[in-house]
Amino acid sequence: NFSGGVHLLRTSDMSGVEAAVAKMELSEDEKKAKAKAAAEEKKRKKAEKAAAMASKKGGKGGQADAKQDAGGGMTAKKSEDFSEWYSQIVTKAELIDYYDVSGCYILRPSAYYIWDQVKDFFDSSIKAMGVRNTYFPLFVSKSVLEAEADHIEGFAPEVAWVTRSGKSELSEPLAIRPTSETIMYPTFAKWIRSHRDLPVRINQWSNVVRWEFKNPVPFIRSREFLWQEGHSAFPTNEDADKEVHTILDLYRRVYEELLAVPMVMGCKSEKEKFAGGDYTLTVEGFIPGNGRAIQAATAHNLGQNFAKIFDITFENEEKEKSMVWQTSWGLTTRSVGVMIMVHGDDKGLVCPPRVAESQVVVVPIPKGKDEEAKTALFKKSSELTDTLLKAGIRTTCDDRVNYTPGYKYNYWELRGVCLRMEIGSRDMENQNVVLVRRDTREKMIVPWEGLAERVQQELERMQRDMLERARQERDSRITKADTWDGFMTALNARNMVLVPWCEQVACEEAIKKRSAKDSLEFQTEDPAALTGAAKSLCIPLQQEPLASGTICFACGAQGVLRRTLFGRSY
Repeated sequence: NFSGGVHLLRTSDMSGVEAAVAKMELSEDEKKAKAKAAAEEKKRKKAEKAAAMASKKGGKGGQADAKQDAGGGMTAKKSEDFSEWYSQIVTKAELIDYYDVSGCYILRPSAYYIWDQVKDFFDSSIKAMGVRNTYFPLFVSKSVLEAEADHIEGFAPEVAWVTRSGKSELSEPLAIRPTSETIMYPTFAKWIRSHRDLPVRINQWSNVVRWEFKNPVPFIRSREFLWQEGHSAFPTNEDADKEVHTILDLYRRVYEELLAVPMVMGCKSEKEKFAGGDYTLTVEGFIPGNGRAIQAATAHNLGQNFAKIFDITFENEEKEKSMVWQTSWGLTTRSVGVMIMVHGDDKGLVCPPRVAESQVVVVPIPKGKDEEAKTALFKKSSELTDTLLKAGIRTTCDDRVNYTPGYKYNYWELRGVCLRMEIGSRDMENQNVVLVRRDTREKMIVPWEGLAERVQQELERMQRDMLERARQERDSRITKADTWDGFMTALNARNMVLVPWCEQVACEEAIKKRSAKDSLEFQTEDPAALTGAAKSLCIPLQQEPLASGTICFACGAQGVLRRTLFGRSY
């Protein structure tokens, strides 16, 4: 069985070979969410049928209903019930579907497209650095996984174990990888013999399983997720330092340049760093809708810790035996969830143009019963669509005749298409279109001449504006405090807080307990209220040094040199 009491069921493939698979009941919250999603899907299909019937009959009542419902549009408000709003947006925008194993989700094509854009950008970037892709097995033996005590202690509660194959007990339990350090590094010891074998810089795109947690959240916290994990070995620590800082900046670029989400670059505390590493660098995001911070991606300098355990040594240029210096770094599909949470609104998904599967939707608006005019309108819509496609703009033409324009507007707004291009009878006369931005709902009249260039400009402007708005909102929610009372006041106002801190593990553990206790005094019936323990998010890399004599805001220790960012986090 898996750790955590997961039961094993016996299955067999077409050849009769038995295998063991995990089966776990959905949590109550997941059951409710799945049932609600099914009900909404039924409602959407009913609305679509009503719209089609109304269109055939030429009636107005059914069309009005279809326009209002938008095929199962958003009902929860982001500012009132963030959790319900997020559950609705990921299902109604057709990003995920629920599965019958708790904490596991189906990534639908629209979501996977976004992940593909992240993959393509990051993969080409690391290949340009000389990193090569590889693939290592999913399973790791118990003895190898437990070789690094600190490492396995950090992951122990999350490890899923396979103990049987059919009816037979395995001679040694196999762990399903929570990460791959202990899977890869015995092989590094075989590959590396001389300084001429260095550096080794590899990356794999794969899935991992981390089992033990409560309250799964699609993309953000799931038992199985997709990621890339890079691993490298160098002859010097300076090389390893350079690698993790370079990778960290690439992660920042993924979030800021593709997903339009601002990041804080920093170093994790001793308590929060990667188990078994020397130090961890991180990019941290912020979700204004619920006041929570979120770890977006990390890069670890592992020092020589794993080299000692797995005897990864090489003969240096002086013919002496040396141990390698290593790094590991990872980015996951959590990035998609962060983007959704930051940019989505009460109408649905708002997708940055650089990762949007459909950047433009063309909506022809026929009027009257003039069939010749309708034919010309639809022909022109198709021509304009082709013009944009040839210019490399991802464009869809919604020429469905059974739905009203209003229904189509809401349908595509829910799914986050960046620009809506309306073309009606008056636009045909004036040889222009109406562009409507998804993020601001700004309307622009644009002539057919030079349309592709103007659309490209608007998409680039939207990308910049989304990042700038998110940055301004994030910055307005970072507060400085120098005392415990100031810290708690800012924290309970749903902010992140920069405080002078001694960086000691015992102090951080005390902060977590004390902030959880003190936050109960602020507990209300408001579903948007945020309580709970605070944790260190990162020590920002860019900050002004503190004056001599500065004391820790929590324990009063002397000689604090810098501020640390704290907050409530996923």
